[in-house]
This record gives sequence, C-alpha cells and structure tokens, in this order.
Amino acid sequence: MNRRRHKRRWKNFAALIDAVRKEKGRLRSFLLGGLKYFLANEQRRAMAVKRGKGQQLISLHELRAERQIEIEPADPTTAEMIYERRWALTVLERVLSRLKDEYSAAGNVALFDSLKELLPDEPGSPSQAEIATRLGMTENAIRQAFYRFRQRYQALLRDEIANTVATPGDIEDELRHLIAVLEA
Repeated sequence: MNRRRHKRRWKNFAALIDAVRKEKGRLRSFLLGGLKYFLANEQRRAMAVKRGKGQQLISLHELRAERQIEIEPADPTTAEMIYERRWALTVLERVLSRLKDEYSAAGNVALFDSLKELLPDEPGSPSQAEIATRLGMTENAIRQAFYRFRQRYQALLRDEIANTVATPGDIEDELRHLIAVLEA
C-alpha cells in the first residue's frame, strides 16, 4: 500500500472518530458497526472469482448425498456475539481494576483480594466467616466491607458505562444490555 493511500485511510479514520465524539454516540455501537463492515468486506473478498480461479463450486448437499456424510451443525456463536461478550468482560475488568486501585491507594489490597473472592463468578470461593478468620476481622465487619465493596463496584460500573453512552438516560439501558450479554 502506498503512503498516500495509507495516510488518506488514517485521515478518514480520524474523521470517523471525531464524528463519534461530536455526536456523542455509543462507542460500542460504532465499533460493532466497524466490525460488521470489516467482516462483510472479508466475506466479499473471499467469495471473489479470482480466489477460486474459475473452479466450479461443489454443493455441500450434493457432496453429502454422494458420500453419505453427516455434516455437523455450525457453531451458533456469531462474530457479533463474540464481540458483545468481549466488550462486557472488558468493561467488568476495567471496573475491577479501578476498584483495586482504590483499595491499593488506601492500603487494603489484602481486603480487596479477599472480597473479590466473594463475587459470584469466582470458583471455589470461601465463605464470609472463612475470610473474617483469615483477616482477623469479625464476620459482621466482613459483611459490611463486602456491602461497601459491592456498592462501590456498582458505582464504578455505572461510571464506566457512562463513558460509552450519549446521555445519562442511556446508562440503565446499556447496563441491562451488559447483563443480558453476560447471561447469554
């Protein structure tokens, strides 16, 4: 690719990013649109005649009938589903990282690590009583600390989502979408 064309592509990309910022649109939607455009381009390129060099295509149904082959069903996971799931996990990772930074700044890394084990997706998580014993705290103190931990986690999650939506009213919709993606 020559330098002029490369420079023009980056200018176009920069203009697109500026447009997203000015319109205050959803960044996730913009990136998903870019992914769909890329995948469509790749599919068109793969199906180009020059790639097959004029060879005649063989129907899978004919091949199956001839050879009596069972064709396995395709994976129902789409590129969009993979993207959405990765987006949701990245948001949660960023929130957890910010929360860890807050606990580190307060000198409570051990408390953070222990409270993180109480989150629902942690495998083999200990009970609050076990954590209390390990940290030399009462069970009630751990319960209160975990309550504050969850409250701060929720606040940071809403804040992180607010960075990707146009209006504050969109935060709840985006949060519901994130939960739906994670449950799928």
